[in-house]
Amino acid sequence: QVQLAESGGGLVQAGNSLRLSCAASGRILSSYGMGWFRQAPGKEREFVAAISWGSGGTYHADSMKGRFTISKDNVKNIVYLQMSGLKPEDTAVYLCGAAVRGVAGTVDFYDYWGQGTQVTVSS
Repeated sequence: QVQLAESGGGLVQAGNSLRLSCAASGRILSSYGMGWFRQAPGKEREFVAAISWGSGGTYHADSMKGRFTISKDNVKNIVYLQMSGLKPEDTAVYLCGAAVRGVAGTVDFYDYWGQGTQVTVSS
């Protein structure tokens, strides 16, 4: 059983950077995938990036590749999302998920979710 808690969101101006954190309770198995998703008002949840807890292999959505980078700290049980060159269209609730079956880019693959953290980018 996994509990996730996101933090680091806030209000930033376009072009700025922000780093989100996802703190996971207990020990995460090496076979798990950890992912970031975002959901804007009136839109479906969108995949951002995922990382293998064991290998560190990453998978980034094409639309955000180069601007967003996922990383992890296995000792602290934290998954990070470094966001740069933020745009108003990046405004959304960003959620952290854990997938028992491994890394994936679809929402239905994930078993656990955090409560989300709001990122608002002003123009």
